[in-house]
Amino acid sequence: MMRSFRLIRLAVLGLALAWSAPSFAQNFEGLDLGGQSKSKKKKKGASSAKSSSKSKKKSTRNAKGKTPAAEPEATAEETSAPSPVAPAVATPAAPAEATSTPPAPTPAQPPASAQGGGFGLDLTQEAPKAPAPTMSFDAVDVSGKSADRQRLEIAISLFKNDEYEKAAMAAHELLADPKLAGLHTEARYVLAKSLYRMGMYHSSLGEFSKLLALGPSTKFFKTSLEWLFFISRKTKNETVILDEIARHANQEFPEKYRNEFRYLLARYHFVRGRALDQVGQNADADKSFNEVKRLTLMIPKTDPFYPRARYLDGLASFRNGSRQKDAAAKRGNGEMLAAVDAMKDVVRLTRSMAGKSADQIKADKSLRELAFMQLARTHYGMQQNRYALFYLGKVERGNTQWLESLFEASWANYRVGQYEQALGNLITLSSPFFREEYFPEALILKAVIYYENCRYRESNIILQDFERTYLPVHDQLESLVKKGMEANEYYSVLSDVQKKNKEGLEKNETDLILERILRLALTDQDLRKTNDSILELEGEMDAFASRGDTFKYSELSKQLLEELKVHRTGLISKAGIMAKGKLETELVALKQLLANGLRIKFETTTKEKEFLEEQLKAGGRTAIVKKYKFSVAVADDQLYWPYEGEYWRDELGTYQYTLTKGCIERDTANRNVQSAEAL
Repeated sequence: MMRSFRLIRLAVLGLALAWSAPSFAQNFEGLDLGGQSKSKKKKKGASSAKSSSKSKKKSTRNAKGKTPAAEPEATAEETSAPSPVAPAVATPAAPAEATSTPPAPTPAQPPASAQGGGFGLDLTQEAPKAPAPTMSFDAVDVSGKSADRQRLEIAISLFKNDEYEKAAMAAHELLADPKLAGLHTEARYVLAKSLYRMGMYHSSLGEFSKLLALGPSTKFFKTSLEWLFFISRKTKNETVILDEIARHANQEFPEKYRNEFRYLLARYHFVRGRALDQVGQNADADKSFNEVKRLTLMIPKTDPFYPRARYLDGLASFRNGSRQKDAAAKRGNGEMLAAVDAMKDVVRLTRSMAGKSADQIKADKSLRELAFMQLARTHYGMQQNRYALFYLGKVERGNTQWLESLFEASWANYRVGQYEQALGNLITLSSPFFREEYFPEALILKAVIYYENCRYRESNIILQDFERTYLPVHDQLESLVKKGMEANEYYSVLSDVQKKNKEGLEKNETDLILERILRLALTDQDLRKTNDSILELEGEMDAFASRGDTFKYSELSKQLLEELKVHRTGLISKAGIMAKGKLETELVALKQLLANGLRIKFETTTKEKEFLEEQLKAGGRTAIVKKYKFSVAVADDQLYWPYEGEYWRDELGTYQYTLTKGCIERDTANRNVQSAEAL
């Protein structure tokens, strides 16, 4: 009986050892996940491609009228090539020693969980009590990856799984550790891309800028340059990256982005040249505009950026040619003719064609409209007024440039004696629908037209309206400019008005005048775009509050917010300088308009005095005004409807004023006194 019991015990012990041995061996070998991780990588790669395809659709949809393109592909240095549409983070290459036979790992204490039993428990009792080397953290991956490298891999894995907040924080933790300086470049690349995917484009730009500052010899320099283009397509104002691109103008850009780079660099030089012109540094401005022409000529005609480059080329030519003061000299100037040819090319290239995306059609339409406006201005400067009217008539009703085209067409109509059409356009501009628009010169033109038709009393009434409306604006402008404030203070004046408008606060009389100044300042496109960038950046700062608590209260968020504040300060300073320049320019223009108004008033009073004197001499039988014969006949596809003071949206732009009376000698009256060129 006793012997049987011993045999049973031996059998049970043998079975226990037989079951334990393979289990221990499996756990021991399971620490090396090389084969398993390979299969997982392959599976995840397929998932990443699917996600990339999804990102591609989203990027195209949000392109905002800009040419869509794939996000940067991985360079040859990156071992895990990202999708050509949505670049995944690069899987860093293993250290050099990993390619050879791995050295024997140094002994280390097993983890606490192993000591307490479980997967790492040694049941043999014969083995020495020295800790097993395979239990060290370094030995988990026999491919040679260190614990630090594994931390980076975790960040990359989080990014690939679309957990961008966690990926950004994991990458930031690596950057915060000075001992991991060797991994900082790759960690910052993960951080920059994660911020981009989170929609934090200004923060992402800051991180990519830090990568680019490391120089072209670093691993992610080329791909970081490519990411600049994607940020420019996502932000409201592409000029936020122009300074960054200009810093690396001497670098060799990837071929598929080279023409876009040339266009953006040309745009940078154009903005710079115009700013230099405004401060009187014409020699330096010439260099910038020459650079614009050089860069635009390098873009082939088949490239999507060619129409925009051609437009910049035309503007540069117009700037050079418009130095000629005489209209006849302008008509024979090669630069002016080159400007006309360039704009005609833009019109041809932006025609609606099959195969273009909706965003491309929208962008082309906007550029085509600008080209028509520039063609009209070029011909107007050469006193080819009917050509100017032809091109202004090409701007579609309701488009961005439509009101501006109506106003400029009014001057061209005045020049050719089509007063009725000019006054009809001014009726549209004065409608309640466009109360917030700024066209002070419209009243001056209206007064001139009434003066030209011997309607002196009406002309004086219009001039009184002009002074009552714009003299307070002039005084407020002069007060602001004379204060000699810092650049950011000039922007603060405009910002306060914007905040009151946004919050719907009640405005006093001074606020209403400042609001006019705001609209006045924002007529400058570069200032408006910079203002849009500031508002967009502030929106990004506000968006931190909607993030998860872990991210919102992290050190990364604090750091990013501080950097955004610095960036905002820089943009405000830039906007302030532009605002000050614009306000000073408009103050000079308003002074000139007020002076012209006084001149017209003086001429009107003189003419009225002469008329009264002639009446007295003739015994009251002299007349300078007669009734005109007029017709209200319209084309078959039009309907005549008398204007009785009310405005309808569908009638805007179609008004034609009927002059029922005017000068006895209509064609020659007052032409020797006041000319369009004098205004």
